[in-house]
Amino acid sequence: MLLRVVVSDDEARRVHLSQVPESVDALIDVLKEKLQLQGDFTLQFEDPDFANALCTLSNISELPHARAVLHIKWKIASQPDNSDSQSLGSISSLDTASLNSPVHTSTNPSPTTSGNLRSTSVWPSPFTIPPLSHDVELKLRKANEAYEKTKTGIDVTRDIKTDILDKITQVTFDITAYPRPHEVESIAVALISKYPCLKENDGNGYEGWLTSIRNRFSNFRAKLRVAGCSEVSINSKSKGDGDMTYTLKRAKRGEINHCPNHPNEHDDASLEEQRMLLVEESKKARVDDSLIRVKMDLTFSLRRREVVEEQPMVMVIQNRWPALFFKEQIGEEFFRITNKNLLGTFRAAVEKYTPKLLRLYRSRKASFGKDLEHILMKLDDETSNIIRHRQDAALRGLPIFLCEEPGQLFKQCLETDPDDVAVKGVAVGVLYVLEDCAVETSSPKVQNISLIVEESVVLQDIADTPTAVAYLFGLLYALNISYPKHLKYTFDTLQSVFMEMGPKCTKRVRSLKNKLAL
Repeated sequence: MLLRVVVSDDEARRVHLSQVPESVDALIDVLKEKLQLQGDFTLQFEDPDFANALCTLSNISELPHARAVLHIKWKIASQPDNSDSQSLGSISSLDTASLNSPVHTSTNPSPTTSGNLRSTSVWPSPFTIPPLSHDVELKLRKANEAYEKTKTGIDVTRDIKTDILDKITQVTFDITAYPRPHEVESIAVALISKYPCLKENDGNGYEGWLTSIRNRFSNFRAKLRVAGCSEVSINSKSKGDGDMTYTLKRAKRGEINHCPNHPNEHDDASLEEQRMLLVEESKKARVDDSLIRVKMDLTFSLRRREVVEEQPMVMVIQNRWPALFFKEQIGEEFFRITNKNLLGTFRAAVEKYTPKLLRLYRSRKASFGKDLEHILMKLDDETSNIIRHRQDAALRGLPIFLCEEPGQLFKQCLETDPDDVAVKGVAVGVLYVLEDCAVETSSPKVQNISLIVEESVVLQDIADTPTAVAYLFGLLYALNISYPKHLKYTFDTLQSVFMEMGPKCTKRVRSLKNKLAL
């Protein structure tokens, strides 16, 4: 079981359990040991049956299956203070704990360097201005009181401005290293809303602050680049063949842990040793899933640096990271990168949008030729397992409805076909292997569903089309592969509509999104 444990308002940790404790008290003991917590507390969990409302955990069976979010409720006499470096000494949302591995804590935490993973996946709206230094808070509080009477702003000194910009920059970097323009503007708006005395007399009242915040972000990233921060270092200019080349490798599709730093007390050499142990474990006939999970968590930063910075071929990644192509680890890697549940979120979206997509297909089938009509006719012929066939039709009709080529995403071949026939020239795709005798039937029996990436089959024996598409989508993130140009609208729909990720979508996808919202 994977847990997200909210220790306090600004602290959360990820915990892997190789087995579910027998009781709530046993779970509390495990959390105390692995998170180095002191004091008495009770547990509440986010109940999916009540829109993730908090409920007190009274029985271990009440926990959602496989993944849960727990909230620690400290008893007043036992609530920890921030001076305890063993319990709350690190930015715990950036640490990973496991029953099978030691917990590494930092005695000198820093919001930007002590951990290697972010836990926040959504930009806050409205943005919350962090607490400032005590003396600056007092000055601004008095200035706000005077502003209400005289409408005269405060004379911003260098110390005040520096403190404001430093606090904002550090809090923002915990969310993203590259805030988008509208996000930066939301910070400036929040600043003058909280401290009206900082409002400028000209224009919208915050243009000067907007410029200062942008410049401070740029300077802060430059300092981190010199310090060796992976996420910004990969975007530095490099000189080659006498010319300056500049390739941007920043997150663009809603990734929150795009290229993190190594965990504390680890470097390239130590993580490479862990990778080799991981490869050996992956080759065993019966692998230890718990060990695989722990090692994959630990080596995440090394793997992302290779994938993002070096951009190797998929075959190279398969040799170095075979466990990355395990079904469970595709979902785990997607969660590490985006903090989103791959299969759970995708399947829920498929269930939600299948009826609406099929209605759109039927209302517009005359505009899309025989391909869409053929999919709908096959669906009408089905007499069993209707829900599965409806979901299959909804996904297979999506490229057609978006004016793309469905044959580029969904491929078919016979059991007796040579291995390279179906995969040749396919960048990414879902492959259906059919029975030889079923070619002439209206509903050929699918023997196997596989995934193709870079003309190679990377995953087989997938249960159904929604699961296959979800795994394919997850692999594009895990391997940092751009969407194929001939399927960019289809994958943009999966990202922006089904998974609700990323800053924006194309006009074509936005039009579909609006239709589905009706």
